[in-house]
Amino acid sequence: MLSEHLTRAAIQDYYGKVLASKADLKTSACCTGDAMPEPLRAILAELHPEVKERFYGCGSPIPPLLEGRTVLDLGSGSGRDAYILSKLVGAQGRVIGVDMTEEQLAVANRHIGYHTEKFGYQRPNVRFLQGYIEDLQSLGLADASVDVVVSNCVLNLSPDKGRVFSEIWRVLKPGGELYFSDVFADRRVPAPLARDPVLLGECLGGALYVEDFRRLMAAIGCLDYRITHSARIALNDPEVEAKAGMIGFRSMTVRAFKLDLEDRCEDYGQVAYYLGSIPGHPHAFALDDHHLLKTGQPLLVCGNTAAMLRDTRYGGHFRVEGNMSTHYGLFDCGPPAGGGESFGACC
Repeated sequence: MLSEHLTRAAIQDYYGKVLASKADLKTSACCTGDAMPEPLRAILAELHPEVKERFYGCGSPIPPLLEGRTVLDLGSGSGRDAYILSKLVGAQGRVIGVDMTEEQLAVANRHIGYHTEKFGYQRPNVRFLQGYIEDLQSLGLADASVDVVVSNCVLNLSPDKGRVFSEIWRVLKPGGELYFSDVFADRRVPAPLARDPVLLGECLGGALYVEDFRRLMAAIGCLDYRITHSARIALNDPEVEAKAGMIGFRSMTVRAFKLDLEDRCEDYGQVAYYLGSIPGHPHAFALDDHHLLKTGQPLLVCGNTAAMLRDTRYGGHFRVEGNMSTHYGLFDCGPPAGGGESFGACC
């Protein structure tokens, strides 16, 4: 494991001092093209310009159905996603942002009043905490206290990812959702590259090997997670590309639920119907990259998918028929073939 002190110092220096804005990024890895849905763009337009300018992310990891919920944003930075979430959870909801970089937190805290007034709230519904995402307990975040955890291209920066995901699973309520975007690698990144300040700051040095991520999730008890978006990253910088060599990097958005699931997709003859009632999704809802549920149209689903639709906050928007009394073997369930596009421009 890399030295936590050295890794954190390099990251704090890169995001607090080296980067003054998104224009200073050398690659597109920290800011790739998982396009933000139009309703979120309308909220984005309301945010303070400084908050948007000092944001570095690699996707749009903001799921629907957040009103009245408690949402935790890990690595909240300048507060861009946290303030979007602030609007989505409403006056009765709550958003907690956690970041370790003082300069970024200063930007986020500077504009709490601005956004409280902008959204028409009588009191702020967002707060920012300085600390480490590997130790949420020291920040007072209790077991099973959070409905949704989000993160935008930050978990790769952690020197101890096992502790991060263990903490996420601890604070999530049963049926709660982890929804995050990050950079992943098709092989383990060699230690010298993982220590390189530029590669680390550009979200490449700490990228998880996809199979190690699978093992890590299994270790915390998450046996089935879903990919909602995946695309190859174009490095766009000759020096960075030369260092990376043959390592392939991808930006992925991952959805996982704190549920008791099986490690394979098993067939119990269940059928799911989407009721068309999730705001902003009147015609269809994409659970992941291979489950598009169209309003009113039956879809055969495995037992795990049935639980994701039935036993989470999405449950009131789906009708799942059948139970697990009869088993028919493995379910033919998997993502589509193909690699996906590469990204160039920052978001």
